[in-house]
Amino acid sequence: MDSPPSTDPADSATDSDPTDSDPTDSEASASGLRDRFEATFWERHANPWSAGTRILVYPVLMYAVYRRDRRLFLAAVAFTAVNPVLFPRPARTDNYLSRIVLAEREWLDAERGTMGLDYPNVLNVLNVPVTLYAFVSAIRRRPVGTLLGTLGVMALKLWWVDAIVKETGVTGRGPEEPESAE
Repeated sequence: MDSPPSTDPADSATDSDPTDSDPTDSEASASGLRDRFEATFWERHANPWSAGTRILVYPVLMYAVYRRDRRLFLAAVAFTAVNPVLFPRPARTDNYLSRIVLAEREWLDAERGTMGLDYPNVLNVLNVPVTLYAFVSAIRRRPVGTLLGTLGVMALKLWWVDAIVKETGVTGRGPEEPESAE
């Protein structure tokens, strides 16, 4: 039987020692830097506060559009941009919100994409017209359409991430075992 997928964000960081690379090889150096940046990005984004607050940004964004509040809109966009690195690396990732991020990373690393007619990626395809409906409703200040569209977007997104958590089998990691006093 195959072993379960790695669920420790640190396991996916590059195993190579940076001192082993040839300093004249700028491509390898740039690739190593990018790999370290990506590993740090995903490790910090696996913090449940990062995933949880990011889920809540969409309703704030729609409210900002509905109210024509440019400052709130820009704050929501800025928060979305910095959110994945705003929080520290979590001590444990065996909670649902961390598992969502770990599953997404594994899904993308396996090059399974996010859009397509296959399940679960079809959920993101379906999300496109629902998102457009939500934005148009907010722009036209239709409260029921804005609310229904926003709830639809969130439901489809959460359905997609739940499906990839199940398909990847990501379980996360618990707290480190304390060393015995023997």
